[in-house]
Amino acid sequence: MRRPMTAAFGRLRLYATGLPVALSILLSLHQPISPPSPGESPGGAPARGTARMGMGVALHDGRTGSPDTRAAATQPEGVDVSSHQRTVAWSTLWASGVTWAYVKATEGTYYTNPYYGSQYTGSRAVGMIRGAYHFATPDTTGGAAQADYFVDHGGGWTRDGTTLPGVLDIEWNPYGDACFGRTKASMISWIANFLARYKARTGRDAVIYTATSWWTQCTGNYAGFGATNPLWIARYAATPGTLPAGWPRHTFWQYTSTGPTVGDHDRFNGSPDGLRKLATG
Repeated sequence: MRRPMTAAFGRLRLYATGLPVALSILLSLHQPISPPSPGESPGGAPARGTARMGMGVALHDGRTGSPDTRAAATQPEGVDVSSHQRTVAWSTLWASGVTWAYVKATEGTYYTNPYYGSQYTGSRAVGMIRGAYHFATPDTTGGAAQADYFVDHGGGWTRDGTTLPGVLDIEWNPYGDACFGRTKASMISWIANFLARYKARTGRDAVIYTATSWWTQCTGNYAGFGATNPLWIARYAATPGTLPAGWPRHTFWQYTSTGPTVGDHDRFNGSPDGLRKLATG
């Protein structure tokens, strides 16, 4: 007679123990979900608009050394900035030897940098040659539409000797699939449409900013733009390394994202006169 009684008490004890757990689970299902932190979208991805030049370089290609400092004596030093830097200490950068800058103007067809005006004019006010860049999102709208948006929101060019040609920043997608869900052929077509529209609107060939590994993965290492569009290579290492197909040399090199004052530092592969010539067209 004791066994049935013991079994009954065992079931009762299990029920009593499990009930609070079950209630806790049910209640948790009705708790409000905390909103994402500023700069993030639900799911942990960064919010649209927050992408910036070189955002994925360290993550995908790593850091493998520092460049030879002797080249800094002859190659003009530059920086690239976005809303991530907010108010930039341009006078400090100028005093440290930085002579040129690129400022993020737009992203997709949905975002303009709220600090663009102050960053663009601030860099020029201290004596720098400057230009604008566009963060490409080939998963949202077409290349021509994004080129128009860029030109209409700060990405134009004037022959004043102080304005560098616009930059197409095409790299890893921080919001999802690395290649923005495009095939290699459709990515090449998207880039070509952007470049053609930019030149039609400004008379200049846009600079292409990219990393060799991304270019190989997402365009199949396409060689067709090297004859017309200057290359800005991204690589945090001792040298720029192997360049994408079609480019015998690079024009700019983003060599670090951990520099003083502003993290993203770059070098122009030429002389100060060569930099001014690029600005003049």
